[in-house]
Amino acid sequence: MSEAASRGPVRILVVDDTPMNVKLLEGVLSGHGYAVSTAPSGPVALERVREDRPDLVLLDVVMPEMSGYEVCRRLRADEATRLLPVIMVTALDPSTERVKGIEAGADDFLTKPINQPELLARVRSLLRIKSLHDELAELNRTLERRVTDQVAQLERLGRLRRFFSPQLAELIVSGDAEDPLRSHRREITVVFIDLRGFTAFAETAEPEEVMTVLREYHAEMGRIIVDAEGTLERFTGDGMMIFFNDPVPVPDPGPRAVRMAMAMRERIVGLTDSWRKRGFDLDFGIGIAQGYATIGAIGFEGRLDYGAIGTVTNMASRLCGEAKPGQILLSQRVASGVEGIAHCETVGELALKGFQRPVKAYNVVQLTAPAS
Repeated sequence: MSEAASRGPVRILVVDDTPMNVKLLEGVLSGHGYAVSTAPSGPVALERVREDRPDLVLLDVVMPEMSGYEVCRRLRADEATRLLPVIMVTALDPSTERVKGIEAGADDFLTKPINQPELLARVRSLLRIKSLHDELAELNRTLERRVTDQVAQLERLGRLRRFFSPQLAELIVSGDAEDPLRSHRREITVVFIDLRGFTAFAETAEPEEVMTVLREYHAEMGRIIVDAEGTLERFTGDGMMIFFNDPVPVPDPGPRAVRMAMAMRERIVGLTDSWRKRGFDLDFGIGIAQGYATIGAIGFEGRLDYGAIGTVTNMASRLCGEAKPGQILLSQRVASGVEGIAHCETVGELALKGFQRPVKAYNVVQLTAPAS
C-alpha cells in the first residue's frame, strides 16, 4: 500500500484541456493510491474545488476561457482555498513562466513532458506541507474551543466563589463535586456572627465611617472563612451565615466551625480595639448549631442565591443573638462533638424564640488541641 493510501484517500484535482495529458497524470497518480478527479477548464476547476475540496491541484497554464494563472489567483483570493497546494504544469519556457506562476500564488512548478519521479516527489512534498497546515489549523480550532470553555468555566467559577471557598468552587467546576445548586438535604454545622452595637453605630456615624468598618470586618472575616473552607451563605450588613459539610462533605464540620469561630474572635478583638480608638463602640457574638437542612439554589432566573433552610439555621441565629459580647455559643450537639479540641462552659438553658423548649447552650472558653 502506498504512503498516500495508508493515510486515507488523498484527493488530487488534475486540470488540463488536453485529454491525453489528463489521462497520463491520472494514471500515474491513481497507481500510487491517490484519488484523482479532473477538470477540462478553469471555470470547471473552480467548481470542482468548491464541491470536492481536493488536497492538491495540478494546474495546466495554457487553457481556453481562463488561464491557469487566473485560476490560481482566484483560489488564493478565497479564504477557503488560500492555502490549497497548487502545482503549475506547462510546456512553455520555465524560466519566464515560473515567475508568473509564483506571482499568481503557485506553490511549485512542473514542465512538460512530465517526469514521473519528479511529479510524485513534488506532490508528496506539498502534501506534507499541507498536512502541517491542517494540523496547525486544527490546533487553532482546538485552542479556540479550549479558550471558550475556559472562559465559561471562569464565569461559572466567579459565580460559585460568591458562595464557596476557591478550592470548593474549583472542585465543582472541574466536575469533582456534585452540582450544589440542585436542592438536597444534608447535615451541616451553621455559624452565625454579627457585631454588637452596630445599629446604634450606623445611626450616629457618617456613612463613610460605616462603610470603612464594614470593609475591614468583611475582609478579615472573609479571609478566615476561605482558610477554613466554609460556605458563605450570605452576609447582611454586620451579619454573616457560614456553614460546613456542604457542598463537599468534610469529616469534622463541628470542630472546623469552632476553630473558625475562635480565629474570628481573636481577629475581631484586634479590630474592636482599633474601632474603639476611633470612637466606635462595637463588639461581636457568634452562635453555632448542627443539624439537617435543605440546601440549594433560592431565587429566580438571573438572580439565584445559595441557601440553607431548616431549624438548624434558626438555632444558630438565635444563639448568636443571645451571645454576650465576645461569646461563642454552641448548641449541645456541637459542644459534645468538640470535647476533644475545646474547653466549653455551660451557660444553662436558653429560651430561644421559635423553639418550644429551652435549649442547652455552651460558651467556648479556649481550644485545647491544635488543628490536625
